[in-house]
Amino acid sequence: MVTIEKFVFNPFQENTYILSDETNKCVIVDPGCYGSQEELFLQDYINKKGLKPVKQMYTHCHVDHILGNNYVHKTWGLKPEIHKEGLAFLESGHQQGKMYGFEMEPNILPEKFIEHGDTVKFGNSELKVVYTPGHADGSICFIAYPEKFVITGDVLFRDSIGRTDFPTGDFDVLMKSIHEHLFTLEDDFTVYCGHGPETTIGYEKVNNPFIRF
Repeated sequence: MVTIEKFVFNPFQENTYILSDETNKCVIVDPGCYGSQEELFLQDYINKKGLKPVKQMYTHCHVDHILGNNYVHKTWGLKPEIHKEGLAFLESGHQQGKMYGFEMEPNILPEKFIEHGDTVKFGNSELKVVYTPGHADGSICFIAYPEKFVITGDVLFRDSIGRTDFPTGDFDVLMKSIHEHLFTLEDDFTVYCGHGPETTIGYEKVNNPFIRF
């Protein structure tokens, strides 16, 4: 059974998730921690729970989601796992970060990529990967079918969707991603977003004003 812990980090109020199960192995999704206080907050939770991080993974590589990349690598020896189409964002992330006032070194780069249809395994648990561009190239979502939840990054929010005015953003592509890969899930799936509160697939189908049918 997967346990999910959410942390809200950096000035963009980005959601970082730690997923763990009964084996105490865990994955860190979108580590956006910035500065020593946030880094220690993440590390203290992992240490107090006796968890063993085995992966750091990204829904996409916009700067607010990758601020903790180097810290996670330095602390637990984990290189990022991303979709290959997001590599350009990761490579230029430190330059983009400086535009927003973040002090960043060049990011640690991946040794392997996550592809559409992959199954990510940790402990006794697994997540299905679906490729969901539209907000940014390289955007992926992680689906846990037994526990009925999906981690969407910035693809889908409560009452909103990801912006499409950034480089590689495309509203029509985003709508296609949402309809084909998220709205095909059952209504009671919980949606863990890249920013803001949780929601459900059923709620967004009915209430999200940005969704075009």
